[in-house]
Amino acid sequence: MTNFDELSTVSVGMLIRKPVHEVFEAFIDPTITTKFWFTKSSGRLEKERRIRWEWEMYGVSAELDVKEIEQNKRILIQFDDETTAEWLFTQRESEGTFVEIKNYGFKGNLTEIANQVIDSTGGYTIVLCGLKALLEHNIKLNLVADKFPDENV
Repeated sequence: MTNFDELSTVSVGMLIRKPVHEVFEAFIDPTITTKFWFTKSSGRLEKERRIRWEWEMYGVSAELDVKEIEQNKRILIQFDDETTAEWLFTQRESEGTFVEIKNYGFKGNLTEIANQVIDSTGGYTIVLCGLKALLEHNIKLNLVADKFPDENV
């Protein structure tokens, strides 16, 4: 039987057919990340740095603390709502890089936690799809902005 922690942890992954250093940098460097995820950032992800990400089309932002950076291997951040997100990067010989994103630490009753897990799973899947299109084909899909077109401000 699966325990509650496993059920309340998001885990999504995607093979990106690019070298690990390029895929890793896409999440560290906001000049790249803003092409497939958020629209504005207060800076690069660096250990022990406080960062603000903005989704200007929705009028929302997120504050986060960078807890760990292991070059080309791992990124660990904690959001102000106390949820944690972790990226794991695995170089695959000639295939490229497998990126896994985990998100956990959701708060609330079972229904609220379930809804947060569902939303986060969909959100991080969209992020990985956008990254794949950008790095492999140099296409900006605008997935995040187009997810809720009626909510754009």
